[in-house]
Amino acid sequence: MPTTPDVRELTADELADAWQLGRLAFGSAPQPPAHATTPVPGMTRYGAFDATGRLVGKAVDLHHDQWWTGRPVPAADVAGVAVAPEARGRGVARELLRALLRGAHERGAAVSALFPTVGAPYRACGWEVTGVLRTVDLPTAVLPRPRTTGRLAVRPGDLADLPAVFDLYEQVTRHRNGLLTRRGPVFDHYRDQFTADDPPFDGLTLVEQDGRLVGYAGWNRGRGYGPDAVLTVEDLFATTADAARELVSVLASWHSVTPTLRLTPLPGDALAAQLPLEKAREHEQDTWMHRPVDVARAVGERGWPGHARGSVEFTLDDELADWNTGTWRLEVADGAAQLTRVTTDAALHLSVRGFALLYAGAATAQSVTDAGLLRCATGADPRALDLLAAGGPAHLLDYF
Repeated sequence: MPTTPDVRELTADELADAWQLGRLAFGSAPQPPAHATTPVPGMTRYGAFDATGRLVGKAVDLHHDQWWTGRPVPAADVAGVAVAPEARGRGVARELLRALLRGAHERGAAVSALFPTVGAPYRACGWEVTGVLRTVDLPTAVLPRPRTTGRLAVRPGDLADLPAVFDLYEQVTRHRNGLLTRRGPVFDHYRDQFTADDPPFDGLTLVEQDGRLVGYAGWNRGRGYGPDAVLTVEDLFATTADAARELVSVLASWHSVTPTLRLTPLPGDALAAQLPLEKAREHEQDTWMHRPVDVARAVGERGWPGHARGSVEFTLDDELADWNTGTWRLEVADGAAQLTRVTTDAALHLSVRGFALLYAGAATAQSVTDAGLLRCATGADPRALDLLAAGGPAHLLDYF
């Protein structure tokens, strides 16, 4: 195999081979789902080929949007990266990610997230750990069951209620950072597959106030009713404290047949304020990583806190996405920001991994400096770059 593989978009005829490569890497079921071997809108699939034309690696660019303080930011979220065992350690994944970033930049993406099976190769390509998707188990019996006020109506939902459900998800998530908008061709494609015989959840519980949806829980029942039975809540959102209390009360009613409630809490939301999370046990943790695709777009297309105001200059290094490399001036004011190139020397020298940590609100400039991801000239104060971290912490709730 040559030092540099040939990386290009996969054709429809090559998707079965890509599935087989991923099946061996991840231990998937022998039979592929339909979407794995057919083109899907909003998804670019890349393959790496050796000198003989054999597929030795693959990666997927998911054309998601992420919410950043009220504004959707186009993303290139990465999934399905796999390399044939005989080709590992030869730079195949690096070339795949280089091509993916370039293609994503050309189509207008600004940021990128991924869930790594191993972090080191992605760190070498500019992604950095910025959060953890936590799935926890709660004993159903410890959930509070407050008296209902009578002001809210609780009922089961069906396919006709899904548009209102999607709207409520957006109400809860749009003012936060990092969460997927769940809009766009990829999500539209999968939503079109839902039918009464194949809904997105086993059950959908709705809470309404004066006919308006104010909370919902989408849950899967699982098997059995013994001590090992689990009710898995895939989606749980509310826009008011009363709606959250109603939902928690409904979930508590499962205690006799599902002793365990499994869910993914969103820190600081209306449900987290009602759940006894001190009783939770960790079921699973999935680390996620972030990086900019285009730093100017990443800064300019997101929203910023209205109180944040200031400017700072820094030099950025980005080996895989050289359009990001250079010296920049960041200016933030009135809920917006921009990056402009400058020709003067900057006292702050930031790595792309350091940029990811600050942008996602996962670290302070001082801690990024301590990690060796920000270098300062003598006498320079790294805390000036806390301006880049002004948006607060990012979260992800969707595994991809």
